[in-house]
Amino acid sequence: MAVIVTGGARGIGRATAERLARSGASVAIGDLDSSLASSVAAPFGDRVMAARLDVTDPASWQEFLTTVSSLGPWDALINNAGIMPLGSLIKEPDQLTRAIFEVNVFGVINGTKAVAPGMVDRGRGHIVNVASAVGRLAVANAATYSASKFAVVGFSEAMRAELAPAGVDVTLVLPTVVKTELSAGVPAARGVKAVTPDDVAKVIEGALRKPQAELWVPRWVQAPTKFTQALPRRVGEVLDRMSDAGKVLSRADTAAREAYEQRARRGSDS
Repeated sequence: MAVIVTGGARGIGRATAERLARSGASVAIGDLDSSLASSVAAPFGDRVMAARLDVTDPASWQEFLTTVSSLGPWDALINNAGIMPLGSLIKEPDQLTRAIFEVNVFGVINGTKAVAPGMVDRGRGHIVNVASAVGRLAVANAATYSASKFAVVGFSEAMRAELAPAGVDVTLVLPTVVKTELSAGVPAARGVKAVTPDDVAKVIEGALRKPQAELWVPRWVQAPTKFTQALPRRVGEVLDRMSDAGKVLSRADTAAREAYEQRARRGSDS
């Protein structure tokens, strides 16, 4: 199996690339930080390659695919790259709003446009889009991030219908709070244990072996979330006030997030 993993130098992407490589897959790691990506690839020899990839730029996708072409053709694409700056929308700079959508939404779209045609031509393939639980259940203090993940959910569902006749599967992965730099300082909701990057990677690996439309991490969160969403809005609002799930991002420790926020926002300042 030959797989592309975006955002593969850190967090979920790194854990996924390493897990798939250990299972014998050929893996192409794409990341803005090509040096760090190369350090992830190094222990696995020629079966794993790393190259710079700016998912927001279609031209960068073509350069990346050319660089790692010796590992293809591609059986799977893991659209994982994403950023999560937090804060009040009314204080959010316009450049940052656009950057969130460029990475989280257009990154997924650009990757799909770049890789899916080859899958369609071969009559097989699998695209896994890593979204977030807030793509189904929006939370305060991350309005743009929530909106971007809702967009990934809709895009994934549309592409699943569009690509299925060509033999290409699309899986949507929805993690809750994951212990990565992206979620630094974010507390887990009451009763929901924070998951590790490898927990998510394990789910992705399982999806590649047995395609499914939608997978939550942890899995048990899906049922109560969808049940709550099916209730009348007023009932849902009462339950939301009783729970802290919708407040976790508002309670994030800003000091603990400072290093990540600076890195995530850097690209929006150019």
